[in-house]
Amino acid sequence: MERWRLLDTGLASAAHNIAISRALLEARRADEIPSTLRFLRYAPSALLACRQSAAHEFDTARCALDGVALQRRITGGAAWLADERQLGWELYLHRRDVGRADMRTIGKRIAHAAATAVSALGIDARCRSADDIEIEGRTVGVIGAAAEGDALLFQAVLYLELDAVRLARLARVPFARAGQDAATQVRARVCGLKDVLRRVESSAVRRNLAEAFESEFDVEFSDGDLTLTEHARFERARCEIETQGWIELARADASSMPLLDATHTFPGGRLRAVVKYDAGARVIRDVWFSGNVGLEPRRLVADLEAALHDTPMDVLARRVEWFFRSRPTTAKAAQPADFVAAVRLAAGQPLAASS
Repeated sequence: MERWRLLDTGLASAAHNIAISRALLEARRADEIPSTLRFLRYAPSALLACRQSAAHEFDTARCALDGVALQRRITGGAAWLADERQLGWELYLHRRDVGRADMRTIGKRIAHAAATAVSALGIDARCRSADDIEIEGRTVGVIGAAAEGDALLFQAVLYLELDAVRLARLARVPFARAGQDAATQVRARVCGLKDVLRRVESSAVRRNLAEAFESEFDVEFSDGDLTLTEHARFERARCEIETQGWIELARADASSMPLLDATHTFPGGRLRAVVKYDAGARVIRDVWFSGNVGLEPRRLVADLEAALHDTPMDVLARRVEWFFRSRPTTAKAAQPADFVAAVRLAAGQPLAASS
């Protein structure tokens, strides 16, 4: 059986952790190290994905006041708010470990294994997508990915304990525009393991994750340390990542991705959509729905919001219709066309436009 390496680099600043990420990915690309599972924790951090603008994702002034460091990851995906109450994990793989599948397919495989590890704690966790692990429709873990040559990185944070008030205050999300207390809106969509379990031991979570990945890839982990080569790569990476230039690698004004909202009335109810809309690319980055929509089970709305992340406006109707095709609703409930209408109204798009 093939042996992979297990690392636990502990609690560190965002810049320190990201520099290690860069070093390990480079070392895996050079085939200097075996495939590796790394556990880590972040000091309070607002973590941008590799191509995101800080002004689009966070209230940077409030982050500074709260002592939350702004940093940029090397992986794609959503922006994360992290601190010592979350468990970070990373898988560094080589293409020969996973074959020629595309990154999203590999990501779903890894997310499913991670969800299995969480479920072993006694709850029903599921992989909703390649970048989202959920419990009863609420996100409990998020994943980002990067590739360099034949080296692959899948990087995640698992919410052991969630501070909904801080997330609502610092993240630039439409919750505060949705007509209810922002923290309440957060809790309806995101949760920590401590919200659903009486007790969570991080050592048990780490053990379950390691065992799930061993089973998924038919390998065995052995504890290890960073090599001298990785230390050297880390020092070079830190010199770049600790600069303002790295953090501001992608810059755009908040006005180029406004938060917009509208209410659509349909027979039997009202549906409000609050949209983070990238007007230049004509892409719905995120959408949140509220109102009396009459859908059961209640998680359907949260699942639809997740499915519409990063949806081009010209495929909105098809994506909503695809979502509901296997999820029949009652006659008095909001229909697919109602969700499409609410989003288009919020984004200022003609309702009769071709989908």
